[in-house]
Amino acid sequence: MAPQQEQTSPEEELLPGPVPDADSPARRGAARRAARPNRWAAVLRRNRVLLVVAAAAVVSLVAGLLLGRFAFGATAEDTVPEPGLVTAPVQLEALSNDVTLRGEVAYSDSVEVRIDASAFSGPAVVTGRVPAVGDPLAGLSIALEVAGRPVIVLPGALPAYRTLQVGVSGPDVVQFKEALRAVGLDGGNPENDVFDARAAAAVTALYDEAGYPAPAPPEGAAEGVRAAQEAVRGAEQALAAARADLQGARGGAGAVAVREADNAVNSARRELDAARAEEPLDPNRVADLQDALGLAELRRAQLDAPADTTAQRAAVTGAEQQLNDARTGLATAREQALPNLPAGEVLYLADLPRRVDAVTATRGSVLEGPAMTVSGATLQVTGSAAEANARLLAVGGEAFLDLPGGDRHRAVIATLAPGEGDSARWTVGLTPDPLTPEQVTELQGSNLRVSVPVGATQGPVLAVPLAALSAGSGGENRVEVVDGDPRDGEDAETRLVVVETGLAAEGAVEVRPLEGELSEGDLVVVGR
Repeated sequence: MAPQQEQTSPEEELLPGPVPDADSPARRGAARRAARPNRWAAVLRRNRVLLVVAAAAVVSLVAGLLLGRFAFGATAEDTVPEPGLVTAPVQLEALSNDVTLRGEVAYSDSVEVRIDASAFSGPAVVTGRVPAVGDPLAGLSIALEVAGRPVIVLPGALPAYRTLQVGVSGPDVVQFKEALRAVGLDGGNPENDVFDARAAAAVTALYDEAGYPAPAPPEGAAEGVRAAQEAVRGAEQALAAARADLQGARGGAGAVAVREADNAVNSARRELDAARAEEPLDPNRVADLQDALGLAELRRAQLDAPADTTAQRAAVTGAEQQLNDARTGLATAREQALPNLPAGEVLYLADLPRRVDAVTATRGSVLEGPAMTVSGATLQVTGSAAEANARLLAVGGEAFLDLPGGDRHRAVIATLAPGEGDSARWTVGLTPDPLTPEQVTELQGSNLRVSVPVGATQGPVLAVPLAALSAGSGGENRVEVVDGDPRDGEDAETRLVVVETGLAAEGAVEVRPLEGELSEGDLVVVGR
């Protein structure tokens, strides 16, 4: 077999001189140089479409520039506008200067409600009504039912801390009377801080309104009333007997006793007369008969004299005192039997109505800890403002809320509270006008933009940009009105109008012409 001849590449054939080894640096460099045209050809083949599009775009751009230049005879310098006046039209609009702040939306004055369960004789089991989140609580509402007894809502800030019963006094009694008056019931004069029979009687009326029986009197109170009534009856009978005795003593002797005394006197006189007529006269007998007549006359005279009723009068006085004591005991027993107001059956809440935010009590469970959380029934918006802005505001002032949907909703400034320190921000509380339930749900917990107008024009006024104002030699304010074409620059026809300025807001200022004419739509110079 003939020896195999070594194959050479065309590139190698073109190389002068001896062919280097395949692993030599010269051979590798020659291979890389020979491969470069092949790689560029591959790139051109893969991006052929892209290159064609790019080339077409370049050709179109060049053609457009040439066509514009030669067809219209314009140069780049020709497209630059000549310098002119910078103008703005006079507007007819209502201006308003606002203080803007952010406000957090939430129900106000959230508090935890705790029921005093110490007054219940057994476990404080929730047996009846349990409010739902969102329920309102107003005066005479039933907040909860525990052990079959209601927890009645009344207006007040002082929590119930003891049972109110006849005889106690203090600020809680005053609050109770004021609360009853607020819900249309009469518990007595609030200036009297004593829980008296009138206040106790009002407890029955309170429970009638709530639809529950009044609290039962203390154990043994009914028996005490009956015993006191018996004591009064016995004292009344004793007094009647003592008065009868006194009346009898004051009446003197009866007709029979008087007749008997008269007969005794007459008989003694006849005997004395007969003894004096006897012969011989017996002096001793006459003397005895004279003594007997004197005694009879004395007895008769005693029947006409007033009787001594000292003992009878003392008996009557004692019986009257016993009756008074018995009646006082009956009144006390009856007061002790009057209804009282247990601390666990009343819930005082300020700023009624309220809204239930959360409920922890459940029917059938033993009441422990807070039963629920309540807040104000209306949404409150709370924001803050720098002192300089806050001093422009006033309680009762009008504000506007930017609702999520883009609408503006009116509100009223309810509170303004200064911050602490010179740089502290003021707290601004706002009460929105009535909202729909959907709006309430949407807004609760959100953050809104609040605008508070602190100055406004009385309807639409002529207004120009602040940059349009200039000062005259006398310090007067004026605007330059363009009557010609503002593109004429300094050659444009203009005139100066002296104006009086008014409210400035959002870069515009109210103007009233004093010298010259100024109308809506006129162009005023704001720059050159």
